[in-house]
Amino acid sequence: MHFSVHKKIRLGFFIAFTVIVAASVFSYLVAKNLLDNAGRLNHAIEVSKRLEVITRQLKEAEAAIRGYTLTQDSSFLDPSMQERSNRIEREYLLLRKITSDNPVQQKHLDTLRQLLAVKYRQLQLGGENSTQVKQLSKVKEGERSMDIIDNKVRDMTRIEEGLVQEKSELFHFFAVMWVPMIFISSLVAIVIGIYSYVTLTREFKLQLHIESRMKSYQRDLQQNISLLNKTNQELEQFAYVASHDLQEPLRKISTFSDRLQMKYKEQLPPDAIQLIDRMVSAVSRMRVLINDLLVFSRAGRITPESITPVDMNRLLQEVLSDLEVTLEEKNVQVKYDQLPVIEGSDTSFHQLFQNLLANSIKFASPDRPLQINIHHQLLRGKELGVVKESRWNDSYCRISFDDNGIGFEQAYADRIFLIFQRLHGISEYSGTGIGLAICKKIVDSHNGFIQAYGDPGKGATFVVILPLKHRSRNDEAAD
Repeated sequence: MHFSVHKKIRLGFFIAFTVIVAASVFSYLVAKNLLDNAGRLNHAIEVSKRLEVITRQLKEAEAAIRGYTLTQDSSFLDPSMQERSNRIEREYLLLRKITSDNPVQQKHLDTLRQLLAVKYRQLQLGGENSTQVKQLSKVKEGERSMDIIDNKVRDMTRIEEGLVQEKSELFHFFAVMWVPMIFISSLVAIVIGIYSYVTLTREFKLQLHIESRMKSYQRDLQQNISLLNKTNQELEQFAYVASHDLQEPLRKISTFSDRLQMKYKEQLPPDAIQLIDRMVSAVSRMRVLINDLLVFSRAGRITPESITPVDMNRLLQEVLSDLEVTLEEKNVQVKYDQLPVIEGSDTSFHQLFQNLLANSIKFASPDRPLQINIHHQLLRGKELGVVKESRWNDSYCRISFDDNGIGFEQAYADRIFLIFQRLHGISEYSGTGIGLAICKKIVDSHNGFIQAYGDPGKGATFVVILPLKHRSRNDEAAD
């Protein structure tokens, strides 16, 4: 499977972005774990510190009682056992608050609460005056109680140390993975960045080369267009001059033949008169042909100044008015829709409609009255199927000219738009074969399309597709 450069670059950036996001998420987990580990370590240190303070104060109270028992010196009882108990209780409450999020430690603290209550009573009794034997008994009882408290404190300390160890192992795992992860992601990002840079540089150079070639082609094309326009102008001028100059000999031939017939008609044999009649007929056809050539050379020649909004209803009425006599003679019935306003050359559209109607009239069937139906549709370029993609959103008018004339074979649908192409002999239907060629030339000059559909013996349909808004040839080339 072949991937374009743009797809490769997009895929590379997607991979780099994914790797960077993954590295960022991993770094966040490492940092979060580090903070959790530091918080847990601080928490363990705080708990151990409070337990150590409680233990130390209990041992200090025990030592004070032991000193008082041995020396009976009341200075050992300063501060009093009650005050010492209150200090221990404050530490205990603070420790309970610190471990409020740990149910296991809270249970140990409940047990420690009971041990401390016993210890408080022992401290109170130890500070009272009693016999030496009783004092010694209380000291031993206090030592046993202190050993139990020490064991409970060690249990709580081990729990905190276990939690710290668990967090440390998890942090160690992330720390070990973090360095290669960052290294690999950075390496991948660097490789993709270098690849993208090289690819973009190559693409940029290729684009510059293509633009340079395109500019060269455009210059050559512009020169060819200028040359073609100049050649067309020369050809049109030549056709006009040649046609104009040909009129004079034809007029002389026609004049001389008329004089010859008028002056020597009685003296000429019948075969000579027949030859003169054929010559006059040929001259007449030649004059019609030259006039049609002049019309064809001028057809479709539009300028920006000649482009105006054309009311096609008004234009159709004018054409029907021009053909009124012929329509009445041939008993032609014309039905038509209300046509829209289309931008274009009024004169060219008039010639287009007139030629299409005249063509239908010429090829009317002798077996039935001629009927011509003119319908239209407003469509988008995409719906037509013949418009290039750049103009799919433009609005078009599709005008169809339907008649019930003699029709034609569909195989000749393209041929009838070529100049001098005829499907019937001159003896059958008059004309030079230029009318439909003029129609195509006019439609092409308005960036439109013309199509023909025929059914022998049943009729023909000519479809003209014109854009509602005119575009110049430069605009068309830009698309």
